[in-house]
Amino acid sequence: MTDPPTRKIIHVDMDAFYASVEQRDNPELKGKPVAVGGGHRGVVAAASYEARKFGVRSAMPSVTARRRCPELVFVKPRFEVYHAVSRQVRAIFADYTDLIEPLSLDEAYLDVTEDRRGLGSAKAIAEEIRARIKAETGLTASAGVSYCKFIAKLASDQNKPDGLCVIPPGKGAAFVATLPVKRFRGVGPVTAAKMEKLGILNGADLASWPIEQLEAHFGSSGRWYWRIARGIDEREVKPDRPYKSVSAERTFDVDYSEADDLKRELARVAGYAWQRIERSEVKGRTVTLKVKFGDFSQITRSKSLPAAVPDFVTFEAIGQGLLEALLPVPKGIRLLGLGLHSMVEGDSSEPQQLGLEI
Repeated sequence: MTDPPTRKIIHVDMDAFYASVEQRDNPELKGKPVAVGGGHRGVVAAASYEARKFGVRSAMPSVTARRRCPELVFVKPRFEVYHAVSRQVRAIFADYTDLIEPLSLDEAYLDVTEDRRGLGSAKAIAEEIRARIKAETGLTASAGVSYCKFIAKLASDQNKPDGLCVIPPGKGAAFVATLPVKRFRGVGPVTAAKMEKLGILNGADLASWPIEQLEAHFGSSGRWYWRIARGIDEREVKPDRPYKSVSAERTFDVDYSEADDLKRELARVAGYAWQRIERSEVKGRTVTLKVKFGDFSQITRSKSLPAAVPDFVTFEAIGQGLLEALLPVPKGIRLLGLGLHSMVEGDSSEPQQLGLEI
């Protein structure tokens, strides 16, 4: 018996995808700080690299973005165009492997362990894919190449924009050791803050903790943190996994109890959740509100429609209605989340949950 070959995995991530598409299609926007979104959502869906230099980020309220960058140009999203470009890019991927796991319209994992085109290495495959994306779409993509998904995704962000980073087997742990834990999959802002209080700032700090202590502080996630600190991730690239839910949630710096504050924050969470829903190309019938109080008690409320939720306006209105039914709240709220469930497309053989804390 022989050991299976080391996986060769590429994570491809389009650079500032929505904003780059808008700059490509409107030459007047090139070189300018651009934000896609705003309007009735009230949040930035995507920001160009010129805007990011001013601290403008996705999910940021439009008012805050404008304050940070007075010259910011807001553009209405054109999701039909983003979907079309995404299909172009995925068609390129399909020339190199059938093992493609899309994470959203603008990023995906590819398992290229089998060198279908005989290019000789995963690095060569990634270079050719990036070159074709630029030639066929006029856009740039960054890529990370490694032996596992966790490190490939970290690597794709290392030399952005329009960059390539290769982390070979045997160098994964050393690479992870240099990076801040807030960049790690599964470490959201709240967990990162908790780790910081414990003196865990980077991968090297994380690797110094015994697994028993990590599990004591972080529960079942402790084992995952112990493994990734050592560059261990055995997850396979799984094509076209259906979603069982897509959601976003936000933990507040202070507890809110006033109706206006809660409605404002829920609108922000709803905007970000819907952005991820559209990027993930999913539809669902059920809207679920998650509420966590200051004492960490938690409740959820849901409403289902007979057909898929048609648009953002309906999605947010249902969420606000669920919140309205809880008002006035008996105690302060530290977290609000809103998500879409009861998906109406795709099978449920291996559903996944796409959640994000903002």
